[in-house]
Amino acid sequence: MGDLIRIEQKKEVLTLILNRPEKRNAINLALLDELAEALGEISGRDGVRLVIVRGEGEVFSSGLDLAAFLEISQRYGQSWKGRMRSITYDFQSILNRLERLELPTIALLHGYCLGLAAELALVCDIRIAAEGCQIGFPESRLGIIPDVGGTTRLPRLIGPARAKELLFTGRQIEAETAAQWGLVNYVVPTSKLMAKADELTGEILQAAPLAIGLVKRVIDGAADLDRGLTLEGWAQSLLLDSEDFSEAVEAYMMKRPPDFKGR
Repeated sequence: MGDLIRIEQKKEVLTLILNRPEKRNAINLALLDELAEALGEISGRDGVRLVIVRGEGEVFSSGLDLAAFLEISQRYGQSWKGRMRSITYDFQSILNRLERLELPTIALLHGYCLGLAAELALVCDIRIAAEGCQIGFPESRLGIIPDVGGTTRLPRLIGPARAKELLFTGRQIEAETAAQWGLVNYVVPTSKLMAKADELTGEILQAAPLAIGLVKRVIDGAADLDRGLTLEGWAQSLLLDSEDFSEAVEAYMMKRPPDFKGR
């Protein structure tokens, strides 16, 4: 494994660290590959009872590195847009593995948590955010949708009306608003982020691990997540072939507002 994902273990608590601080922990294919490898390693480790996910440096993560679209073309071929459903499935399967660990997971958010990074946070069981952390799903402003579980998981967490507001606008909200909406569990000063995680971890570790694992399976199994993820892949395969998506990418590169035509 490379160094884009670091693993640290202290007794029964394992921490996964997004380690690309010079790029604001932007997520590229190499980072996703290392995350998948790290998740495979977790399942083989003895004594792990809780997993923390955090980012190194000034932000949790700014989301998908737009250079990843070039990487996708290199990995999947020039006709990758026609294979978008299977590509989306590959991405979804990595985050699904984190969600389906029979271990409690806690995401520690600070600075920015946007797009794919916010989808990563959604698969964790509990989210603790630093004051002022900006959380959002800007995909609609690029002519696409959050297709790695965001469109499916967000409504389950905060309700359809709030989810539509966030996804329609692509707006960023601060951690304090996210807590009011139920998107994060706690908001604390940045300097207290790890202390809050340690406090909550101490409480969780007092409970029986088998019971925790089964509680998680029952709660998560009550929703038809797989159908939602399939719909995300279908929708994204249409959007990535649209004129609006091409216009959004060009506008972003030229640092101008996009002129969407709805086609």
